[in-house]
Amino acid sequence: MKRIFLLMIGALGSLLPAMAQETQDHDFETSKNLEIFNAIYRNLDMAYVDTLSAGQTIGTGIQAMLQSLDPYTVYYPAEKVNELKSTLTGKYAGIGALICYNSKLKRVVVDEPYQDTPAAEAGLKKGDIILSIDDTTMTDKDVSYVSSHLRGDAGTTFLLKIQRPSTGKILQKRITRRAIQFPSIPYYGLRKNGVGYINLNSFTEDCSRDFRRAFIDLKQKGMKALVIDLRGNGGGLLSEAVSIVNMFVPNGKTIVKTIGKLKRGNHEYRTTVEPIDTVMPVVVMVNGETASASEITSGSLQDFDRAVVLGTRTYGKGLVQTPLDLPYNAQMKLTTSKYYIPSGRCIQAINYKHANGGYLEHIPDSLTKVFHTANGREVRDGGGIKPDLEVKPDSLPNIAYYLSASGRDSTEVMLEYVMDYIERHPTIAPAEDFSLTDADYAEFKQRVLKSGFTYDPESEKVMKRLKQMMEFEGYMEDAKPEFEALEKKLAHNLDKDLDRHKALIMQLLQNDIVAAYYYQAGSIANTLQYDKQMKAAEELLLDTERYRQMLQP
Repeated sequence: MKRIFLLMIGALGSLLPAMAQETQDHDFETSKNLEIFNAIYRNLDMAYVDTLSAGQTIGTGIQAMLQSLDPYTVYYPAEKVNELKSTLTGKYAGIGALICYNSKLKRVVVDEPYQDTPAAEAGLKKGDIILSIDDTTMTDKDVSYVSSHLRGDAGTTFLLKIQRPSTGKILQKRITRRAIQFPSIPYYGLRKNGVGYINLNSFTEDCSRDFRRAFIDLKQKGMKALVIDLRGNGGGLLSEAVSIVNMFVPNGKTIVKTIGKLKRGNHEYRTTVEPIDTVMPVVVMVNGETASASEITSGSLQDFDRAVVLGTRTYGKGLVQTPLDLPYNAQMKLTTSKYYIPSGRCIQAINYKHANGGYLEHIPDSLTKVFHTANGREVRDGGGIKPDLEVKPDSLPNIAYYLSASGRDSTEVMLEYVMDYIERHPTIAPAEDFSLTDADYAEFKQRVLKSGFTYDPESEKVMKRLKQMMEFEGYMEDAKPEFEALEKKLAHNLDKDLDRHKALIMQLLQNDIVAAYYYQAGSIANTLQYDKQMKAAEELLLDTERYRQMLQP
């Protein structure tokens, strides 16, 4: 034993000089390159043919340096610090409206005023063309420029000039900006079958408090089971995710650990209060845009076998960012650690490699490791949260995408139909019940056919590329009859495509119309009536034996 001990000391002794040398080399390389960077800029500033802007030139260098790392480490100069604050808190000062670019009018227009905001109170409507803000003309500006002028300090007032397309009238609105907070829960409600639904779209400040209130309200109304909708939720504050999981998991449980280079930055987040419900059946709906704090929530509930995760595989962001103060009121968001959920897995799906200029490496399923939930079910790391029950949503057909995509070179025929419908109908049915009639759709279809609307079917694009390749490789002559027959079947037929995809196009129209009357909450409520994943979640929750079996090994 004494000999082994002496050998260990000897081995350790030989390592120490090597480690010290490595540290010295790293420090020297850092100092050398910083000195070179400073020398380059000093020479540019002194001798470059044009006068340089230090903020712009050095800022470009900073952004390039950070882009070689990962997409979440971001520098915010003083003038953009409010962007970071808005991300973390969900708050900003402005009028509370979504705007977009109308490619037909070549103007920025109001797309959707939010409920209980200055925009809604001023009577702004979908499609209103923004002409000017105070004395500044907006008719030749892009969305980001108009948005920056609509925002400002809370309490400041400006004159907004708009044109209402339905009447052609030019209107002036004096609007006072105020603090706007996007609701973290835009909608929650109790379904007729006793299943509760909470749509949580971000993990901003105090969202766990709002979630608790919504849950208690639904429970008092008779909720028997719950669907938590995290689809499209890109995350936010880790602490809020822990608080929400705590509502369903006993006190004293470890929800997530963060581990990074600096030990003082490592943390273990535990549940700290008694839960409000540990037995109610819960389904968490997720998709490819469910990320970060959303994955901590869904993954932790999966690891504790407290909920069934339903939908499609999540994004796979297992990295944690920390806001840091910089000189001159600048800030940065810095990736400092990875997080690990209760089973011990990290669900980060991409390795960011920094050698040779940097590159991405997606972790293949074959290299992921197996972990186990509390009940012994197998789960894996390295690729997001894989749902317990995979249910894919209905895919959006190409024609529907082109009809609904604003800012594209289309005729904006869908927007025009929606605005005309709103003008003709002062009121509509409740959001949950509203639907267009066949006659309504027939009118819309005729508008599309007369408008000159065109789009590019993906099948025709693929066919064209295949034909070119066949001709290049010399196979086209033998396959010519088959290609001609297939081309006839794939011929662009707008009338037929509008009939084939009627159901989905009607859903898009309904969604836009309902939002104009009942805002975002109404839009979500209307969507649920034909949501394929929601239907699967309700069926599972109402089948208690199947739900129980899904949580067993």
